[in-house]
Amino acid sequence: MFKTPCSRLTGVWKYLLRDGLVVSLQLKHIANQSRSHLSARSLIRFCRKNQAEWITFQHFCFLKRQYVKSSDGLCQRLRHKQEPVTSVLDERDDSVKRQVQQIPDIKPKSGTVVQPCDPQNIQSEPEAVREARLDARQWKELRVEYSDLPGIYARLSKLKLTALVVTTAAAGYAMAPVPFDPITFMMAAVGTGLSSCTANSINQYFEVPFDSNMNRTKNRPLVRGQISPLHAVSFALACGIPGVTLLTLGVNPLTGILGALNIFLYTCCYTPLKRLSITNTWVGAVVGAIPPVMGWTAATGSLDLGALLLGGFLFSWQFPHFNALSWNLREDYSRGGYRMMSVTHPALCKRVALRHSVGLIGLSALGPVLDVTTWTFPLVSLPINLYISYLAFRFYRHGDRQNARKLFFCSLWHLPMLLLLALTCKKSNAMQDKAAVAPITASLTL
Repeated sequence: MFKTPCSRLTGVWKYLLRDGLVVSLQLKHIANQSRSHLSARSLIRFCRKNQAEWITFQHFCFLKRQYVKSSDGLCQRLRHKQEPVTSVLDERDDSVKRQVQQIPDIKPKSGTVVQPCDPQNIQSEPEAVREARLDARQWKELRVEYSDLPGIYARLSKLKLTALVVTTAAAGYAMAPVPFDPITFMMAAVGTGLSSCTANSINQYFEVPFDSNMNRTKNRPLVRGQISPLHAVSFALACGIPGVTLLTLGVNPLTGILGALNIFLYTCCYTPLKRLSITNTWVGAVVGAIPPVMGWTAATGSLDLGALLLGGFLFSWQFPHFNALSWNLREDYSRGGYRMMSVTHPALCKRVALRHSVGLIGLSALGPVLDVTTWTFPLVSLPINLYISYLAFRFYRHGDRQNARKLFFCSLWHLPMLLLLALTCKKSNAMQDKAAVAPITASLTL
């Protein structure tokens, strides 16, 4: 079959189109390669020029930060090699003429002598005075005396909160249906206290930039620069390692695991969640509920329903306590950037406080059902549970500072009273009776 001229032209046109497509594809490939080379070069140049932007010194030497004091307030900087400071504030800057607004004269009171301000006195000030004045404007690293360390450690470990944690752990140990062993009790109390000191110290280390914006926390040791971050982390490790070891080897492994879990939850879950979500309150309630469980497991070596009941008391109690506290600190938490229910969900904050206050009545009724207390415990604990529920209802209804303050102060005495009533209504156990009768029978047989 012979091809016509038109068909020949069509074949040539297709061939040229195919070659043109190949050439265009090759050109595009070369352009892409050149662009990739250019992008790689630009990336390398960016990394070389802006190393301070993409790799910060703080990522690797975060323990070498120092908090220093300036005339405007407390700031934070990296410790670097001392170099000669070329201060802008030299003698020439002091003699610069500034534009001053004319202020009307104020008549002084009778009997007072007002000395006029002479600019020549400022210029002719002694050299030592001028250097002292300029040196006061420079940033200085705060130093601490050895005699101040006990007080600093007490504030770093939040001594009052640690005492509350140890008290709840001791209540859990006392509520356990086993004979009282003072040696095990002391080791459990000391280990729990050291673990609490570790968690609180690491918490303050992570929250230094945010605590400096809050009136309630701006005087903490790390914020004021009384100790370095390395010192604080070393103190936390010096408390945490012996504390968890004492709980694991001196008491039992289950209690040691709970202590380590509590440190992890408080430092790695609760602390970052405070700036992300309101679920931090529930995670913090779990952290507060673990110490009485640790006391129970330290006595029995097992995780029973009684331990969960005591943990439930602490879990529910923390919501009216903390929600009422955070309600009057909403401005502080907002300045610090913390996402609390009182800041982002005020209606939910009041509902949750009321819900868990009423829940304490139901938890108290579970005491005799689980053979932890006698049936008198729900009756004797009903007045204080009704009272805190009433205050929580008023807080839910009005939502003002006065009712929040009343609910908070009620929660301070409600928890010790509730644990004390549970201890007095503790149900006797056959194991304890046998342990108490055994010495008597042994002496009679002899």
